[in-house]
Amino acid sequence: MDSKFFRGIRVSKKVLICEAAIIWMFAGIMLLTRGKMMLESAQGFSIINTCSCLGCGILFYLYLFSKISSKHIHRITTLPGDRHYPFQFFNFKSYLMMAGMITMGITLRKTLIIPLEYLSLIYCTMGIPLFLSSLHFSSHAFKFRQTSEDLVNQ
Repeated sequence: MDSKFFRGIRVSKKVLICEAAIIWMFAGIMLLTRGKMMLESAQGFSIINTCSCLGCGILFYLYLFSKISSKHIHRITTLPGDRHYPFQFFNFKSYLMMAGMITMGITLRKTLIIPLEYLSLIYCTMGIPLFLSSLHFSSHAFKFRQTSEDLVNQ
């Protein structure tokens, strides 16, 4: 994994946390946007659906995603050394999970196994905790203090 291309590219832990925030924000906004478009095309957009998605999304964040993002933040901040590869904001297991979830979402959308009206609710519900997790990452990135070793090595 230590190819010549990546040998010289190293970033601080703060940058890794910012990268995670950007990726999770992108995923959350993408799911919310796609879910809203699918809801509107299925004429399923209502205040009840919106409140249900918001409530379930917040619960998912509080009971699952906040813990996941906290584990990622802890893993990043306890990485040995000062500089790391830019793709180390996730571990291998997280990349596999992300690939699986993307594949499952695309497959469900393309095959119409779940009607778009219901799938759109799932998209919106999952977009909310992803977006909130990105805010969690962002707040830690702003609070993150570099060690004196980090500052010397820059």
